[in-house]
Amino acid sequence: MPLTVEALRNGLSAIADAMEGCAEELNTADGKLGDGDLGVTMNRASRAVADVLPDLPDDLGQALMRCAQAVTKAASSSYGTLTATGLMSAAKALKGRTEVPHTEVSLLLDGALQAMMARGKASLGDKTVLDALAEARDRSAGLDDPAAVRNAVEGGAQAALDSYRDKPNKVGRARIWGDKSVGLDDPGMLAFLRVVQALPR
Repeated sequence: MPLTVEALRNGLSAIADAMEGCAEELNTADGKLGDGDLGVTMNRASRAVADVLPDLPDDLGQALMRCAQAVTKAASSSYGTLTATGLMSAAKALKGRTEVPHTEVSLLLDGALQAMMARGKASLGDKTVLDALAEARDRSAGLDDPAAVRNAVEGGAQAALDSYRDKPNKVGRARIWGDKSVGLDDPGMLAFLRVVQALPR
C-alpha cells in the first residue's frame, strides 16, 4: 500500500494525539539541556497540523507544504523551524504526486536531513535529531513493506538515542552544558522517536 494523503492524515492525527501525552516528558528532557519547552512546541505544532488535515489536497507535495506552513506559524522555535524545513523538503520532492511507494521513505528522510543540516548549521555526530534521522534513513533503505519501514525508522531513532546518550552535545544551547550533557538523552532525538512511535502500526 503506497503512501497517500489519507495515510498522511491518519499518521499526523495520531502524532497530534501522542504529543499531548508526552509533552511533559519532552519538557523535562529539554529542561535539562535547554529552555524546557520542547513538549509545548511539539504539542502546538502537531495541533496546528491537525487543524489543516481535513482540507489537505490529494497532491502530497501541496499537502506537506500546508503542514510545513502550519508548523511555522505555530512553533517558531529552533526545533519547530527544523521540523518545518524537513517537511518542506519532502513537499518539494513530492510535488504533483498522489502516491509514493515506501521504498522512497529513505530518500525523503535523506532530503529532510540535508535540508535540516543546512538550515541548522549542525553536523552528524553533534548529538542532535540529525543523527536519529540519519540512522532511520540508513535502516529504512530498500524496504517496501510499510510495517518494515516503520519498524526500521523507529529502530534507527531508538539506536541513535541510545548510542549518543553517553556522549556530549556539541551544538546549540545544549552545548553549553558540555560534559554535563553526558548521560542525558538529546531532547530532539527523543521527540523524533516519540513521533515515530505514534505512527499507526
